[in-house]
Amino acid sequence: MSNKTRRAVGLRYDKQSQKSAPKVVAKGYGELADAIIAAAEEAGILIHEDPYLSDILATLDINQEIPESLYFVIAELIAWSYVMQGKVPSGWEEAARAIKTQV
Repeated sequence: MSNKTRRAVGLRYDKQSQKSAPKVVAKGYGELADAIIAAAEEAGILIHEDPYLSDILATLDINQEIPESLYFVIAELIAWSYVMQGKVPSGWEEAARAIKTQV
């Protein structure tokens, strides 16, 4: 496989279940990756491109929870996506404004 082959890994975090970690719900390369990305865009899901993170996530199986070593980075991405959607917890308004000015 070429390094230029597009890859996509989709995660889902069930915020109702506070005991579970985000899980891999979709993954693929090439045309399948394009379809996953298109479906995410159509659904309004924010997309983060990071080849190093996708390398790690691509090794996981569908429905597998992310490893504990990725909790921090994935938590940051989830928080970033909430802020970008205007979902800001009480008391975080100033931090959200700072993040938006950096984007």
